[in-house]
Amino acid sequence: MAEDIIPLGEKLYRHAQAAPNKPAVSCGATSLTWGELESRANRIARALEGLGVKLGDLVTIALPNGAEFIEACWGIWKLGATPQPISFRLPNAELRAIIDLAAPALLIAPAEMESSQRRVAVADLLALSDDNRPVAPRVAPVSNAMTSGGSTGRPKLILTGWRGETRAEPERPNLWRLGPNETALVPAPLYHGGPFEYSKEVLVQEAHLVLMQRFDAEAVLAEIERRKVTWIYLVPTMMSRIWRLPEEVRTRYDISSLKTLWHLAAPCPPWLKEAFIRWMGPEVIMELYGGSENLAYTTIAGSEWLNRRGSVGRVKSGEMAAFDANGRVLPPGEVGEIYMRRAKDRPPTYAYRGATARGLPGGWESLGDIGHFDAEGYLYLGDRRTDMILVGGSNVFPAEVEAAIDEHPLVSSSAVVGLPHEDMGSSVHAIVQAQCALTADALMTHLAERLVTYKLPRSIEFVDHPLRDEAGKVRRTQLRDERVARTKSPVIRP
Repeated sequence: MAEDIIPLGEKLYRHAQAAPNKPAVSCGATSLTWGELESRANRIARALEGLGVKLGDLVTIALPNGAEFIEACWGIWKLGATPQPISFRLPNAELRAIIDLAAPALLIAPAEMESSQRRVAVADLLALSDDNRPVAPRVAPVSNAMTSGGSTGRPKLILTGWRGETRAEPERPNLWRLGPNETALVPAPLYHGGPFEYSKEVLVQEAHLVLMQRFDAEAVLAEIERRKVTWIYLVPTMMSRIWRLPEEVRTRYDISSLKTLWHLAAPCPPWLKEAFIRWMGPEVIMELYGGSENLAYTTIAGSEWLNRRGSVGRVKSGEMAAFDANGRVLPPGEVGEIYMRRAKDRPPTYAYRGATARGLPGGWESLGDIGHFDAEGYLYLGDRRTDMILVGGSNVFPAEVEAAIDEHPLVSSSAVVGLPHEDMGSSVHAIVQAQCALTADALMTHLAERLVTYKLPRSIEFVDHPLRDEAGKVRRTQLRDERVARTKSPVIRP
């Protein structure tokens, strides 16, 4: 082990010794200092060990956002095991499928969660051990294992290639603009890759992590003001809900402490990003495109984006290129499937369990996104290959249509899918959550000013529930299949 690299558990111990009374993690009325987090993590580690959890085991965590989630993770890391977060709201069938795939040593979940897997709550673990002495440092062979259902709904695990270790001294400055004097707010669910990784990074960088049990647009602004938040993680769905607050509500709160806003996980409609840049300033807004596989990523600052509207930035780590259907690299300006590969000097960055990578010779792998590069190397994304709709031989990207729909002030969220069509092959179907005052005719008038004719929805369905989860994810394949299945004649005729 390199001299400046230490186990995650050792990192927590050292900072708890240096700053025992500084706040480490807060959620609502609960706040833990670094000393308290270290003490509780040691107790949890010993309890897990007493229950038979060993170095390298997976431990599934099905908890809502909160201090207990963080305590569980650091207790697992201290033991040299691997946290494997999942949603605590999973239906039984999906939970069983993930448990069967992961084969964890233990499930940490609320008492009311049903599972055939051996299950304990955090309170149970703390009751099993009151020994808070430092645990001997151990390094997890796999730092974390994230669950992904993708658009198909079939679960897969993404086991990161990183070990459970970090730098002894945080890098200053760093890409994420995080430091010991930052207060970082993560209102997204920790069972998703982005919020999980960023929350860990906040603590590794010795900053104060603030969580929210559930996202609420106005509550986010109130939390920024109350805690003087300097750094925040959001997804475009959250940004949209914040922006759609009545202006007198949105401007009621003092958010001048905020210096950095990172957004990722889903395409951000250009109109929405532009609105946030005008509101907060281009130097605040940062975007990242990559994946839990950690092969490569791009970043772009708000000031860059104003000159490259719609771009997700240039590659900062690894390699990316657009390929055609025959596996040939495309020149700038031509749209193809985006493939990535890790830098030649890096070890494998992940391993799938329950899935196989889509790859090309030379180590190139695809996450399924479509896009193109410009002459300066800036990447512009279209949509997922599996979500693209072919209408009479023309490609329609759902995200483009959704961005146009979501620009309407009465729309809360939308999802666009392709339904079978006898003449055109597929037709564009829009599922829209909107205020009651919005009619299909009014929405079509709005869209006609923004989209070419073949991209316009042929049918519109209004619903009264959000179409994206708290992490901004939408399962278009599932939405499409449900609509085809419940239609007596799944073909929409002209």
